[in-house]
Amino acid sequence: MAFFLETLLGGLMAGMLYSLVALGFVLIFKASGVFNFAQGAMVLFAALAMARFAEWVPAATGLNNALLVNLIAFALAGGVMFIVAWVIERLVLRHLVNQEATTLLMATLGITYFLEGLGQSLFGSDIYKIDIGMPKEPVMAFESVFEGGILINQEDLIAALIAAVLVALLSLFFQKTSTGRALRAVADDHQAAQSIGIPLNRIWVIVWCVAGVVALVAGMIWGSKLGVQFSLATVALRALPVVILGGLTSVPGAIIGGLIIGVGEKLSEVFLGPYVGGGIEIWFAYVLALLFLLVRPQGLFGEKIIDRV
Repeated sequence: MAFFLETLLGGLMAGMLYSLVALGFVLIFKASGVFNFAQGAMVLFAALAMARFAEWVPAATGLNNALLVNLIAFALAGGVMFIVAWVIERLVLRHLVNQEATTLLMATLGITYFLEGLGQSLFGSDIYKIDIGMPKEPVMAFESVFEGGILINQEDLIAALIAAVLVALLSLFFQKTSTGRALRAVADDHQAAQSIGIPLNRIWVIVWCVAGVVALVAGMIWGSKLGVQFSLATVALRALPVVILGGLTSVPGAIIGGLIIGVGEKLSEVFLGPYVGGGIEIWFAYVLALLFLLVRPQGLFGEKIIDRV
């Protein structure tokens, strides 16, 4: 029982990180109908900016306080992501309003390669480290309840808590603020939202900025765990099954889908892996997503699209 709970907790913590990346897809798709293939590149670019600013701030100011340095680096990297979001809307999306979905998809692919190249030009191609002070050593918990206790990775636990807090804040933003309600209105019907005075271009800038902040938090966490390298851009591929499972238009779906994928990967690798030769954690999420596409293509919480003729 203790081993099962240990595996379950590990899956839940990994799932929250998947949900964090998937949120970037959902936020942009809800507001603009664009499936943003550049989300992985945004995570990479944000992580590169955070890592480099964390190096430059002490060198430029002489600060030795790690917490203060990280806060300044996070704020500067957030500013960079706001600029990136504004440039994307101004130079790309504004000129592609009401275009075909394929055109918008190709535009996000172009943004992907542009951000990867720009990141390499500005920040270099070395592997960088982000140290935000998260403890690396695992700890034993519930020793009085289970024999031997449950091994918990402190870094994964703190990362999952950060992701959960951000998800909760985003949910409150969408439900309780006037800007959040405007975003939901734009998501439901662009033309109707414009007809009542909601500025579409400003809404798109806001949602890309929010997605940039989500990418920054995700890049900071993944960079702390794995190091900041260009393979970090592929982390978005791990989130694709999450958005398929949860639904492209649902913020709760991104959360639930991430948790299901995270738990499913861990449990299948531990309990089914020995019977199939291992490696099941790599492809489990994609097989599950394929099954959902066959049975419920809109995902668990996605809206059914009914075409009337």
